[in-house]
Amino acid sequence: MTTEPLLAASRDKLLAALELLFASVDDYPGFDPTLPYTPKEREPFDALSDRYLRAFESSLKFFKTWERVREAAPSETFRDLLLRMAKIGLITDLETWLNMRDIRNRIAHEYLPTELAHIYAGVVEMAAVELRRLAVKTSQIR
Repeated sequence: MTTEPLLAASRDKLLAALELLFASVDDYPGFDPTLPYTPKEREPFDALSDRYLRAFESSLKFFKTWERVREAAPSETFRDLLLRMAKIGLITDLETWLNMRDIRNRIAHEYLPTELAHIYAGVVEMAAVELRRLAVKTSQIR
């Protein structure tokens, strides 16, 4: 596989992951930390979390593939990778993506219901906005 088809395949995987995340975000019912949710009632929140993790990781894989195809040398650090992606206009800024990584890391641990409410709000209110922007940008890459 040549490099451009490799980039196209990575882009397509990212867009598929983002489409699933956006479906969960669009149907997000809101999380009330005072309610005792049944396992069935927790499913939309679990789906949102899982889809966010996949979308975030797919984004990073796409960035690394883009870099491998279009740049002479890979970034040495995560921060450098994000700075490069900001410079070319794929992401808004470094700080947003560092916050998104923090959300990803927080999802992986058990939290109290009030903390879960903050995590879900971060996905829906901040990360999804940035990822929708990324979807537009990456869909334009050919």
